[in-house]
Amino acid sequence: MHLKDQDKRHSISNYNYELPESAIAKYPLKERDKAKMLLYQKGDISEYTFRDIDQFLDKETTLFFNDTKVIPARLYFKKPTGAVIELFLLEPIIPTSHISEAMNVKDEIVYHCLVGNKKKWKEDQALWIFSDEEDQLDLKAQWYDRSKDQVKLEWDDQLTFSEVLQKSGEIPLPPYLHRDTEPEDRIQYQTVYSKHEGAVAAPTAGLHFTDQVLGKIRQKGVKEEFLTLHVSAGTFQPIKEDDVTKHHMHQEEIIVTRQNIEAALQAKKIIPVGTTSMRTLESLYWYGIMLLKNDNAPFYIEQDYPYLHLRNSSKEKALQAILKMMDKNGLDRIEGVTQIYIYPDYTMQMCNGLVTNFHLPKSSLLLLISALIGDDWKRVYRYALNNHFRFLSYGDGSLLLP
Repeated sequence: MHLKDQDKRHSISNYNYELPESAIAKYPLKERDKAKMLLYQKGDISEYTFRDIDQFLDKETTLFFNDTKVIPARLYFKKPTGAVIELFLLEPIIPTSHISEAMNVKDEIVYHCLVGNKKKWKEDQALWIFSDEEDQLDLKAQWYDRSKDQVKLEWDDQLTFSEVLQKSGEIPLPPYLHRDTEPEDRIQYQTVYSKHEGAVAAPTAGLHFTDQVLGKIRQKGVKEEFLTLHVSAGTFQPIKEDDVTKHHMHQEEIIVTRQNIEAALQAKKIIPVGTTSMRTLESLYWYGIMLLKNDNAPFYIEQDYPYLHLRNSSKEKALQAILKMMDKNGLDRIEGVTQIYIYPDYTMQMCNGLVTNFHLPKSSLLLLISALIGDDWKRVYRYALNNHFRFLSYGDGSLLLP
């Protein structure tokens, strides 16, 4: 490859396109599965609805869904002066750094937060959300470490932190929707199969699936698996570096079961539903590679790891290494952290396609699409814009089969 080609491929300007405000879906369709579906199949582009997706899947296919559940991660505290301090929960610190465990904590927890109106919240000042008589909830917030945006939250120990958030928090819609959260978003901004609480953003490709669509898929003999990646706020982080390889990728917590790994090992064709499912599956491969080198390796995938190591082992060997480690330690599931960064130098190790929405310009998600289908992403997005597809979280989607 010529140096100029390499430079172009790594320049974020090559992953830009004009997204008019009118193309951004501010609200979902009333019937999720009536969303438009762009089919990209070996270079050909055509148009259907999500109700038709079963027509393009067969019994050799295993779909992997992300069953994370969005938590009401925005908390609003009003000072006696009337000023409002907003806390956006990012990740737990104490007594656990595991999101799944944090949801069951009682009494108090320390969280790393984005803090809105921080200048008006003094070091020694306590903030409160007071309940009405029905809720029986008084939530107190104090600085734990102001320099690190770490906040200590305390409440009545009869409630879990999950119950506290359900009573006092607000579902955090993506910033690009430019609207306030409405009561309906509590249902609309969750997949019908959401189960494990911990995400601050929905795995939005899954929003198109209904029980009816899932039923049609099963009738075709398509296999389905549910794994978990708790989507973090970093998913909306724009790439500010001109050279995409210099971008600092966010990290996210993932949970994978023995059944997931065995299903991936047996699958002839793997199609993840959403970029988060893809990131989880590709991270699994690299964890297996780590275990082949060191059978005590921690499950942490750094963003550059796939680019620094030769892909000299098969999917089967990598997954078998994970199962061997699980057998040795008597584990039915594994929890890890991934910072995996999939951009056009990346070669897919696990995935043969992708169900996904249409993503922001200059985003890491668009780079992932380019890694899967190359520069054809430009044709796909041009078709979608010219044919009035709805973009981003509440928008239409695509089935990409390279």
